[in-house]
Amino acid sequence: DTTDRNRTSPFAFTGNKFEFRSLGSSASAATPNTMLNTMVAEELCQFADELEQAEDFTAALNTLVKRVIREHKRIIFNGNNYADEWVEEARRRGLLNLKTSVDAIPSLLAEKNVALFRKHKVYTETELHSRYEIMLESYSKTIHIEALTMLEMAKKDVIPAITSYSKALADTAVSKKAACGGVSCELECRLLQKISGLSACFYDKLEALEKAVLGCKSRTENLELALYYKDTVLAAMQELRAVGDEIEALIGEGYLPYPTYGQLLFGV
Repeated sequence: DTTDRNRTSPFAFTGNKFEFRSLGSSASAATPNTMLNTMVAEELCQFADELEQAEDFTAALNTLVKRVIREHKRIIFNGNNYADEWVEEARRRGLLNLKTSVDAIPSLLAEKNVALFRKHKVYTETELHSRYEIMLESYSKTIHIEALTMLEMAKKDVIPAITSYSKALADTAVSKKAACGGVSCELECRLLQKISGLSACFYDKLEALEKAVLGCKSRTENLELALYYKDTVLAAMQELRAVGDEIEALIGEGYLPYPTYGQLLFGV
């Protein structure tokens, strides 16, 4: 499908070219382009080997096209690539679904891929190994820095904001009772209780993240370490973030240490 319908794909083929979308600020399209060009070169090489030996070129070409479509039709999908239905459909078709960088990077060293790059003199096996190690190391270091940054933000900014707002609620409740003993302080008390419960959970998640980060020291092999960051450290970060988001929705805007999404989107 060469129409805009194909634009739901993050990696779309639009008529005569592949398009890349949502590249990170530090990412480059060079690596996927290298992979694509090598794969296309290999396929064209196979086509040429077959067609150059054909006595009837047109008949051989028609046979080749039909066979290739039949053998590889399962990779063609013109629907919504972001829909959950496609994930299930891809699984049914036997297609890979490598959800993270760490899941995908080991494919560089798959025997068939090493042979492919060696054949076309794109990468040697040593060069592929070096890229494999560097990419895993870069992933681990990035998550490590982000985890340490998150811990610092939580300790130095978020927790003080929680305690300041909690104090303001408590002071308001005390002042209302002092001013008029019969006045209700239910709003302040219920909100204070909810925030206190969430803040305790927030601190538990913070300690869990600290423990997860310390656990990295016992792992030295790059793939093992990257898997640990993906499965343990990143998971702990997401849990801390989830509780922080709940608390953010309850705290007064003036107490928040960072701009809200609304301010970022519409406050400029």
